[in-house]
Amino acid sequence: MDNGRKYKRMSPEEILKKIEKMKKGRLKIYIGAAPGVGKTFHMLRDAHDLKAKGVDIVIGLVETHGRADTEAEIKDLEIIPKKTIHYKGREFQELDVEAIIKRNPDVVIIDELPHTNAPGSKNKKRYQDVQEILQAGIHVWTAMNIQHLESVRDIVQQVTGIQVNERVPDSILKEADEIKVIDVSPETLRERIKEGKVYSKEKIQQALNNFFRKGNLVALRELALREVADDIDLRLEKERTELGIEEPSGIHEKILVCVNYRPNAEKLIRRGWRIADRLNADLYILHIKQSGHQDEKAINEWKNLAEQFGATFIIQEAKSRKVAQQIVEVCRQYKITQIVMGMSARTRWEEIWKGSIINAIMRKLKYVDVLIVSDR
Repeated sequence: MDNGRKYKRMSPEEILKKIEKMKKGRLKIYIGAAPGVGKTFHMLRDAHDLKAKGVDIVIGLVETHGRADTEAEIKDLEIIPKKTIHYKGREFQELDVEAIIKRNPDVVIIDELPHTNAPGSKNKKRYQDVQEILQAGIHVWTAMNIQHLESVRDIVQQVTGIQVNERVPDSILKEADEIKVIDVSPETLRERIKEGKVYSKEKIQQALNNFFRKGNLVALRELALREVADDIDLRLEKERTELGIEEPSGIHEKILVCVNYRPNAEKLIRRGWRIADRLNADLYILHIKQSGHQDEKAINEWKNLAEQFGATFIIQEAKSRKVAQQIVEVCRQYKITQIVMGMSARTRWEEIWKGSIINAIMRKLKYVDVLIVSDR
């Protein structure tokens, strides 16, 4: 019976990809808007429910942060000892990946996903440890806060005034088979802090006056809920594709981010990625190198971000014709539908005499949208 859906056969490559995914462990992420919402507590409580059903679940690493409720919830769960790393006369306790793989449980709990490992560890970041364990066929439960997601770094800094240094690539969120949002109201979280359930007494007032201001918590909570809602939409679309249901054809959006050596380059790339991610669009990053000005460090950072976001990085030498014309030609070549640019570095007088790059682009690309991102 034809119910209006169009089905397609999976290609051999798609079948192989599906088989590889079936061999891997499954990833479950507990995500929250801020520290103290109860991610680790809920993870441990769920672990006991699973253990009661006969599942072999162990703790690879749990950070209780001295919270009595969380410590009490560990109960009789098996804990795999941490690995001691020696560096410059100091000892660091890190996740023992080899011991977990050797123990080979059904599920392992690994807290604090954004953590940076001590120097001398096999992997630089804990999320890389998690990927290695998943490859071994072991399921992983982990936890993180929304502010540690790479693409929201600039938004979080703008809202809270705090720069988040430990970050997780957005691709990790996409790899997750299940995402569980641990959500409490800002009022409830602030009350928990006042009661000393999150931080020690001497840190309570500082926390309430800074990161845990009500306005910050409202914004972070909205960010977390929106991020997961967007992720659910993408998962539903992916599921339809895997079932062989062809989506209705339409214009495929392609986003181009133009960067130069100004301080907001990484901010522009992240903004472009968020737009591309929401529209399920291809992302391109363009840098036009001016003669006599070359910063390899900046270019390498942009390339790394492009790779992390699955974007195509395009680098061109500045030619005799105007920069605007080069951007226009790239847009035509790659069939770009939206451009993300920073505000022009030219003064108002320079724009009057030499012309605005943005205006020149808009005149020549009638059907391309241009988003101008403020430096502030």
